[in-house]
Amino acid sequence: MYRIPDGHLEVLLAHPGGPYFETRDFGWWSIPKGEFTDEEPLAAARRELFEETGFSVSGDFLELTPNKQKGGKLVFAWAVEGELDPTLIKSNYYVLQFPPKSGQFRKYPEIDRAGWFSVPEAEERILPSQFPLVQELAAKLGHEDLTKKMSDL
Repeated sequence: MYRIPDGHLEVLLAHPGGPYFETRDFGWWSIPKGEFTDEEPLAAARRELFEETGFSVSGDFLELTPNKQKGGKLVFAWAVEGELDPTLIKSNYYVLQFPPKSGQFRKYPEIDRAGWFSVPEAEERILPSQFPLVQELAAKLGHEDLTKKMSDL
């Protein structure tokens, strides 16, 4: 999801929930995403956004080039312009035994928070393998000047 307040591109990113990510911030955020099998990829993307944020979106979806993550997972992504208040997200939950081998099972939100980020801010926060999706979106929207890597500045 993206928005363009005052002519400046911002993207919605989600921070993974659970004990492994509590203290991890920079380089760990992601686009809302999930797995699918017998479903059209765009339908799965819309479902996952709803499951992870509690918000349904509609509009003109821009298909982005599938992106392979570091672990080999292929991410199919679409972008849609929209607006939501990230403080109002309601994520689905998963159950995890934590601490490991403790026999204690707890529920954790799939994402614990979300936020709007400018392209340079997104580059700092997002999983490095997903930043090309942000760059492609910026280029498709005519904001390619924002995609220059911060390290190149």
